[in-house]
Amino acid sequence: MFLHNCWYVAAWDHELIDGRLLARTLLEEPVLLYKSESGRVVALKDRCCHRGAPLHLGRREGDCVRCMYHGLKFDPSGKCVQIPGQDTIPAKLGVKSYPVVERDHLVWIWMGEPERADPAQIIDFPYLREPQWKGIRGYLHYDASWLLIVDNLSDFAHLAFVHTRTLGGSEEYAYKTKPVAVERLARGFRVERWHMDAAPPPFHRKVLPAAEKDAHVDRRNIGHMHIPGIFFLESMFSPAGSGSERGNREGTREYRNCQFMTPETRRTTHFFWTYLNNFEGDDANISRSLHASLVEGFLEDKHIIEAQQRVIDEDPSFRMQAIAADAALSHFRATLAKLVAEEQAQLAARPPAEPEPLRPHEMLLRF
Repeated sequence: MFLHNCWYVAAWDHELIDGRLLARTLLEEPVLLYKSESGRVVALKDRCCHRGAPLHLGRREGDCVRCMYHGLKFDPSGKCVQIPGQDTIPAKLGVKSYPVVERDHLVWIWMGEPERADPAQIIDFPYLREPQWKGIRGYLHYDASWLLIVDNLSDFAHLAFVHTRTLGGSEEYAYKTKPVAVERLARGFRVERWHMDAAPPPFHRKVLPAAEKDAHVDRRNIGHMHIPGIFFLESMFSPAGSGSERGNREGTREYRNCQFMTPETRRTTHFFWTYLNNFEGDDANISRSLHASLVEGFLEDKHIIEAQQRVIDEDPSFRMQAIAADAALSHFRATLAKLVAEEQAQLAARPPAEPEPLRPHEMLLRF
Protein backbone atom coordinates (compact mmCIF):
# COMPACT_ATOMS: atom_id res chain seq x y z
CA MET A 1 0.00 0.00 0.00
CA PHE A 2 2.77 2.46 0.91
CA LEU A 3 6.17 3.30 -0.49
CA HIS A 4 8.45 3.29 2.54
CA ASN A 5 11.84 4.15 1.08
CA CYS A 6 11.21 7.81 0.41
CA TRP A 7 10.88 11.05 2.35
CA TYR A 8 7.54 12.16 3.82
CA VAL A 9 6.62 15.37 5.65
CA ALA A 10 5.96 14.50 9.30
CA ALA A 11 5.32 17.98 10.73
CA TRP A 12 5.92 21.71 10.45
CA ASP A 13 8.76 22.85 12.70
CA HIS A 14 6.40 25.04 14.77
CA GLU A 15 4.53 21.92 15.89
CA LEU A 16 7.57 20.94 17.97
CA ILE A 17 8.16 24.17 19.88
CA ASP A 18 8.33 24.45 23.67
CA GLY A 19 9.40 20.84 24.22
CA ARG A 20 6.20 19.37 22.82
CA LEU A 21 6.00 15.59 22.41
CA LEU A 22 4.00 15.18 19.20
CA ALA A 23 2.26 11.85 18.58
CA ARG A 24 1.54 11.28 14.89
CA THR A 25 0.62 8.12 13.02
CA LEU A 26 2.51 7.89 9.73
CA LEU A 27 1.99 5.06 7.23
CA GLU A 28 0.05 3.24 9.97
CA GLU A 29 3.02 3.39 12.36
CA PRO A 30 2.78 5.34 15.66
CA VAL A 31 5.62 7.87 15.77
CA LEU A 32 6.79 10.25 18.50
CA LEU A 33 8.35 13.50 17.28
CA TYR A 34 10.15 16.00 19.49
CA LYS A 35 12.95 18.52 19.40
CA SER A 36 15.80 17.69 21.75
CA GLU A 37 17.42 20.23 24.08
CA SER A 38 20.30 20.50 21.61
CA GLY A 39 17.83 21.47 18.86
CA ARG A 40 17.85 18.22 16.94
CA VAL A 41 14.53 16.72 15.81
CA VAL A 42 14.03 13.14 17.01
CA ALA A 43 11.58 10.54 15.71
CA LEU A 44 10.99 7.32 17.66
CA LYS A 45 8.43 4.56 17.60
CA ASP A 46 5.72 5.80 19.94
CA ARG A 47 5.70 2.66 22.03
CA CYS A 48 7.90 1.75 24.97
CA CYS A 49 9.56 -1.62 24.38
CA HIS A 50 8.89 -2.67 27.99
CA ARG A 51 5.10 -2.74 28.36
CA GLY A 52 3.94 -0.89 25.25
CA ALA A 53 3.02 2.42 26.89
CA PRO A 54 2.95 5.37 24.43
CA LEU A 55 6.12 7.43 24.77
CA HIS A 56 4.28 10.67 24.00
CA LEU A 57 2.75 10.29 27.47
CA GLY A 58 6.25 10.54 28.88
CA ARG A 59 8.52 13.55 29.32
CA ARG A 60 11.53 14.97 27.56
CA GLU A 61 14.77 15.03 29.52
CA GLY A 62 17.47 16.90 27.63
CA ASP A 63 17.92 15.04 24.36
CA CYS A 64 16.15 11.93 25.71
CA VAL A 65 12.59 10.88 26.47
CA ARG A 66 11.47 8.97 29.55
CA CYS A 67 8.51 6.61 29.60
CA MET A 68 6.34 7.62 32.54
CA TYR A 69 5.01 4.12 33.17
CA HIS A 70 8.12 2.45 34.65
CA GLY A 71 10.70 5.16 33.96
CA LEU A 72 12.76 3.67 31.12
CA LYS A 73 14.76 6.39 29.41
CA PHE A 74 15.64 6.41 25.69
CA ASP A 75 18.20 8.47 23.82
CA PRO A 76 17.62 9.97 20.32
CA SER A 77 18.82 6.75 18.66
CA GLY A 78 16.13 4.81 20.53
CA LYS A 79 18.61 3.03 22.80
CA CYS A 80 17.52 2.50 26.40
CA VAL A 81 20.03 4.33 28.60
CA GLN A 82 18.42 4.01 32.03
CA ILE A 83 16.15 1.61 33.89
CA PRO A 84 15.30 2.74 37.43
CA GLY A 85 16.44 0.10 39.94
CA GLN A 86 18.37 -1.91 37.34
CA ASP A 87 22.08 -1.39 36.74
CA THR A 88 22.54 -3.62 33.72
CA ILE A 89 20.78 -2.59 30.51
CA PRO A 90 20.55 -5.20 27.73
CA ALA A 91 22.44 -3.90 24.69
CA LYS A 92 19.51 -4.41 22.33
CA LEU A 93 16.86 -2.92 24.57
CA GLY A 94 15.37 0.08 22.82
CA VAL A 95 12.80 1.41 20.39
CA LYS A 96 12.91 2.00 16.65
CA SER A 97 14.23 5.37 15.50
CA TYR A 98 13.62 7.03 12.14
CA PRO A 99 15.92 9.28 10.07
CA VAL A 100 14.64 12.86 10.14
CA VAL A 101 15.73 16.10 8.46
CA GLU A 102 14.54 19.59 9.36
CA ARG A 103 14.60 21.87 6.32
CA ASP A 104 12.70 25.01 5.26
CA HIS A 105 10.35 24.77 8.28
CA LEU A 106 9.44 21.18 7.38
CA VAL A 107 10.30 18.01 9.30
CA TRP A 108 10.97 15.18 6.85
CA ILE A 109 10.95 11.53 7.92
CA TRP A 110 12.17 8.33 6.25
CA MET A 111 9.91 5.41 7.14
CA GLY A 112 11.87 2.72 5.29
CA GLU A 113 15.35 1.20 5.57
CA PRO A 114 17.49 3.71 7.52
CA GLU A 115 20.67 2.97 5.57
CA ARG A 116 18.97 4.15 2.38
CA ALA A 117 17.90 7.54 3.77
CA ASP A 118 19.68 10.12 1.60
CA PRO A 119 18.77 13.76 2.40
CA ALA A 120 19.74 14.67 -1.16
CA GLN A 121 16.54 12.93 -2.29
CA ILE A 122 14.31 15.45 -0.47
CA ILE A 123 12.35 17.45 -3.04
CA ASP A 124 13.51 21.05 -2.98
CA PHE A 125 11.09 23.98 -3.14
CA PRO A 126 13.31 27.09 -2.85
CA TYR A 127 10.40 29.52 -2.43
CA LEU A 128 9.94 28.23 1.13
CA ARG A 129 13.18 29.91 2.17
CA GLU A 130 13.35 32.95 -0.12
CA PRO A 131 12.32 36.07 1.86
CA GLN A 132 10.29 37.72 -0.91
CA TRP A 133 7.87 34.76 -0.94
CA LYS A 134 5.53 35.08 2.03
CA GLY A 135 2.66 33.00 3.36
CA ILE A 136 1.13 31.23 6.36
CA ARG A 137 1.71 27.54 7.00
CA GLY A 138 -1.30 25.28 7.42
CA TYR A 139 -2.39 21.74 8.29
CA LEU A 140 -5.58 19.76 7.68
CA HIS A 141 -6.57 16.19 8.47
CA TYR A 142 -8.50 14.24 5.84
CA ASP A 143 -10.64 11.17 6.48
CA ALA A 144 -9.65 9.94 3.05
CA SER A 145 -6.74 8.29 1.25
CA TRP A 146 -3.89 10.53 0.20
CA LEU A 147 -4.27 9.13 -3.31
CA LEU A 148 -7.72 10.68 -3.63
CA ILE A 149 -6.20 14.04 -2.73
CA VAL A 150 -3.47 13.48 -5.34
CA ASP A 151 -6.19 12.69 -7.88
CA ASN A 152 -7.97 15.92 -6.97
CA LEU A 153 -4.84 18.00 -7.57
CA SER A 154 -4.00 16.26 -10.83
CA ASP A 155 -6.75 17.90 -12.89
CA PHE A 156 -7.36 21.64 -12.57
CA ALA A 157 -10.81 21.25 -14.19
CA HIS A 158 -12.28 20.57 -10.75
CA LEU A 159 -11.60 24.23 -9.89
CA ALA A 160 -14.58 25.16 -12.05
CA PHE A 161 -17.10 23.04 -10.16
CA VAL A 162 -15.79 22.49 -6.62
CA HIS A 163 -14.40 26.03 -6.25
CA THR A 164 -16.66 28.17 -8.43
CA ARG A 165 -16.92 30.94 -5.81
CA THR A 166 -13.51 30.58 -4.18
CA LEU A 167 -10.43 29.36 -6.08
CA GLY A 168 -11.90 28.73 -9.52
CA GLY A 169 -14.02 31.71 -10.44
CA SER A 170 -16.47 30.18 -12.91
CA GLU A 171 -17.43 26.94 -14.63
CA GLU A 172 -16.03 28.46 -17.82
CA TYR A 173 -12.57 27.33 -16.67
CA ALA A 174 -13.47 23.67 -17.32
CA TYR A 175 -14.97 24.27 -20.75
CA LYS A 176 -12.61 26.80 -22.29
CA THR A 177 -9.25 25.57 -21.02
CA LYS A 178 -7.27 22.43 -21.67
CA PRO A 179 -3.79 21.40 -20.57
CA VAL A 180 -1.24 22.78 -23.02
CA ALA A 181 1.33 20.30 -21.71
CA VAL A 182 1.21 17.06 -19.71
CA GLU A 183 4.69 15.69 -19.01
CA ARG A 184 5.01 12.20 -17.60
CA LEU A 185 8.08 12.19 -15.37
CA ALA A 186 9.97 9.27 -13.81
CA ARG A 187 8.53 10.05 -10.37
CA GLY A 188 5.54 12.26 -11.10
CA PHE A 189 4.17 14.65 -13.71
CA ARG A 190 4.00 18.27 -14.82
CA VAL A 191 0.79 19.86 -16.10
CA GLU A 192 0.41 23.38 -17.56
CA ARG A 193 -2.93 25.09 -18.18
CA TRP A 194 -3.86 28.60 -19.39
CA HIS A 195 -7.12 30.54 -19.04
CA MET A 196 -7.12 33.65 -21.19
CA ASP A 197 -9.10 36.91 -20.83
CA ALA A 198 -11.18 35.88 -17.80
CA ALA A 199 -12.39 37.59 -14.65
CA PRO A 200 -10.04 37.09 -11.70
CA PRO A 201 -11.12 34.30 -9.32
CA PRO A 202 -12.45 35.48 -5.94
CA PHE A 203 -9.35 34.64 -3.88
CA HIS A 204 -7.14 36.72 -6.20
CA ARG A 205 -9.65 39.54 -6.59
CA LYS A 206 -9.72 40.04 -2.80
CA VAL A 207 -6.04 41.05 -2.66
CA LEU A 208 -6.03 43.33 -5.74
CA PRO A 209 -6.09 47.13 -5.58
CA ALA A 210 -9.59 48.53 -6.13
CA ALA A 211 -8.76 49.72 -9.66
CA GLU A 212 -7.78 46.21 -10.77
CA LYS A 213 -10.48 44.08 -9.14
CA ASP A 214 -12.69 43.85 -12.23
CA ALA A 215 -9.98 43.82 -14.90
CA HIS A 216 -9.69 40.57 -16.86
CA VAL A 217 -6.54 38.48 -16.55
CA ASP A 218 -4.61 35.80 -18.39
CA ARG A 219 -4.11 32.97 -15.89
CA ARG A 220 -1.46 30.26 -15.99
CA ASN A 221 -1.20 27.25 -13.65
CA ILE A 222 1.72 24.85 -13.72
CA GLY A 223 1.37 21.87 -11.41
CA HIS A 224 4.18 19.50 -10.43
CA MET A 225 3.34 16.26 -8.60
CA HIS A 226 6.09 14.14 -7.08
CA ILE A 227 6.14 10.71 -5.46
CA PRO A 228 4.88 9.95 -2.81
CA GLY A 229 2.40 12.90 -2.74
CA ILE A 230 4.10 16.28 -3.02
CA PHE A 231 2.43 18.99 -5.09
CA PHE A 232 3.87 22.32 -6.21
CA LEU A 233 1.73 24.83 -8.09
CA GLU A 234 3.03 27.92 -9.86
CA SER A 235 0.19 30.37 -10.56
CA MET A 236 0.46 33.58 -12.55
CA PHE A 237 -2.11 36.30 -13.22
CA SER A 238 -1.27 38.86 -15.92
CA PRO A 239 -3.33 41.68 -17.43
CA ALA A 240 -5.42 40.20 -20.24
CA GLY A 241 -3.72 40.54 -23.60
CA SER A 242 -0.41 41.68 -22.11
CA GLY A 243 1.54 38.88 -23.79
CA SER A 244 2.41 36.86 -20.70
CA GLU A 245 2.22 33.67 -22.77
CA ARG A 246 5.13 35.08 -24.77
CA GLY A 247 7.17 35.97 -21.70
CA ASN A 248 6.05 39.51 -20.87
CA ARG A 249 5.66 39.73 -17.07
CA GLU A 250 4.76 43.40 -16.69
CA GLY A 251 1.90 43.81 -14.23
CA THR A 252 1.97 40.11 -13.35
CA ARG A 253 1.26 38.75 -9.86
CA GLU A 254 2.46 35.28 -8.95
CA TYR A 255 1.81 32.62 -6.33
CA ARG A 256 3.62 29.47 -5.24
CA ASN A 257 1.51 26.77 -3.63
CA CYS A 258 3.10 23.74 -1.97
CA GLN A 259 1.13 20.82 -0.57
CA PHE A 260 2.40 17.66 1.11
CA MET A 261 0.14 14.61 1.49
CA THR A 262 1.42 12.08 4.03
CA PRO A 263 -0.63 8.92 4.67
CA GLU A 264 -1.73 8.51 8.25
CA THR A 265 -3.43 5.24 7.35
CA ARG A 266 -4.62 3.87 4.05
CA ARG A 267 -7.88 5.78 4.67
CA THR A 268 -6.69 8.98 6.41
CA THR A 269 -4.17 11.67 5.52
CA HIS A 270 -2.02 14.45 6.99
CA PHE A 271 -2.17 17.47 4.68
CA PHE A 272 0.50 20.18 5.06
CA TRP A 273 0.42 23.29 2.89
CA THR A 274 1.32 26.93 2.42
CA TYR A 275 0.36 29.48 -0.24
CA LEU A 276 3.08 31.99 -1.03
CA ASN A 277 3.03 35.30 -2.85
CA ASN A 278 5.88 37.61 -3.88
CA PHE A 279 4.07 40.96 -4.02
CA GLU A 280 2.69 41.75 -0.55
CA GLY A 281 5.75 43.55 0.76
CA ASP A 282 5.01 44.55 4.35
CA ASP A 283 1.25 44.04 4.03
CA ALA A 284 0.81 40.77 5.92
CA ASN A 285 -2.95 41.05 5.47
CA ILE A 286 -2.50 39.73 1.93
CA SER A 287 -1.08 36.49 3.33
CA ARG A 288 -3.89 36.36 5.88
CA SER A 289 -6.50 36.83 3.15
CA LEU A 290 -4.92 34.19 0.93
CA HIS A 291 -4.66 31.77 3.83
CA ALA A 292 -8.35 32.20 4.67
CA SER A 293 -9.31 31.74 1.01
CA LEU A 294 -7.25 28.57 0.72
CA VAL A 295 -8.75 27.12 3.90
CA GLU A 296 -12.20 27.81 2.46
CA GLY A 297 -11.22 26.13 -0.81
CA PHE A 298 -9.56 23.13 0.82
CA LEU A 299 -12.62 22.54 2.97
CA GLU A 300 -14.61 22.34 -0.27
CA ASP A 301 -12.16 19.71 -1.52
CA LYS A 302 -12.25 17.93 1.83
CA HIS A 303 -16.04 17.70 1.80
CA ILE A 304 -16.22 16.00 -1.59
CA ILE A 305 -13.10 13.82 -1.19
CA GLU A 306 -14.22 12.44 2.18
CA ALA A 307 -17.65 11.71 0.68
CA GLN A 308 -15.87 9.96 -2.18
CA GLN A 309 -13.92 7.84 0.33
CA ARG A 310 -17.14 6.80 2.06
CA VAL A 311 -18.65 5.68 -1.24
CA ILE A 312 -15.56 3.59 -2.01
CA ASP A 313 -15.56 2.05 1.47
CA GLU A 314 -19.24 1.19 1.28
CA ASP A 315 -18.90 -0.53 -2.11
CA PRO A 316 -15.55 -2.36 -2.45
CA SER A 317 -16.62 -3.63 -5.89
CA PHE A 318 -16.76 -0.09 -7.32
CA ARG A 319 -14.08 0.66 -9.89
CA MET A 320 -13.37 4.21 -11.05
CA GLN A 321 -13.38 4.72 -14.83
CA ALA A 322 -10.99 7.09 -16.54
CA ILE A 323 -11.65 10.02 -18.87
CA ALA A 324 -9.18 11.97 -20.98
CA ALA A 325 -8.48 14.45 -18.17
CA ASP A 326 -7.16 11.60 -15.99
CA ALA A 327 -3.91 11.14 -17.93
CA ALA A 328 -1.72 12.70 -15.25
CA LEU A 329 -3.30 10.95 -12.27
CA SER A 330 -3.28 7.59 -14.10
CA HIS A 331 0.44 7.99 -14.74
CA PHE A 332 1.07 8.89 -11.11
CA ARG A 333 -0.85 5.91 -9.76
CA ALA A 334 0.87 3.52 -12.19
CA THR A 335 4.30 4.92 -11.28
CA LEU A 336 3.64 4.63 -7.55
CA ALA A 337 2.29 1.08 -7.91
CA LYS A 338 5.42 0.07 -9.83
CA LEU A 339 7.73 1.53 -7.16
CA VAL A 340 5.79 -0.16 -4.34
CA ALA A 341 5.91 -3.51 -6.17
CA GLU A 342 9.67 -3.19 -6.71
CA GLU A 343 10.21 -2.34 -3.03
CA GLN A 344 8.10 -5.30 -1.90
CA ALA A 345 9.97 -7.65 -4.26
CA GLN A 346 13.31 -6.52 -2.85
CA LEU A 347 12.13 -7.12 0.70
CA ALA A 348 10.72 -10.55 -0.19
CA ALA A 349 14.04 -11.58 -1.75
CA ARG A 350 15.95 -11.03 1.47
CA PRO A 351 16.64 -14.03 3.69
CA PRO A 352 14.54 -13.97 6.87
CA ALA A 353 16.35 -12.80 9.99
CA GLU A 354 17.22 -15.49 12.52
CA PRO A 355 15.11 -15.06 15.67
CA GLU A 356 17.06 -14.56 18.86
CA PRO A 357 16.66 -17.29 21.51
CA LEU A 358 14.43 -16.35 24.41
CA ARG A 359 16.07 -15.73 27.76
CA PRO A 360 14.57 -17.47 30.80
CA HIS A 361 12.81 -14.35 32.10
CA GLU A 362 11.35 -13.77 28.62
CA MET A 363 9.94 -17.28 28.50
CA LEU A 364 7.95 -16.53 31.63
CA LEU A 365 6.22 -13.69 29.80
CA ARG A 366 4.87 -15.98 27.07
CA PHE A 367 1.41 -16.62 28.45
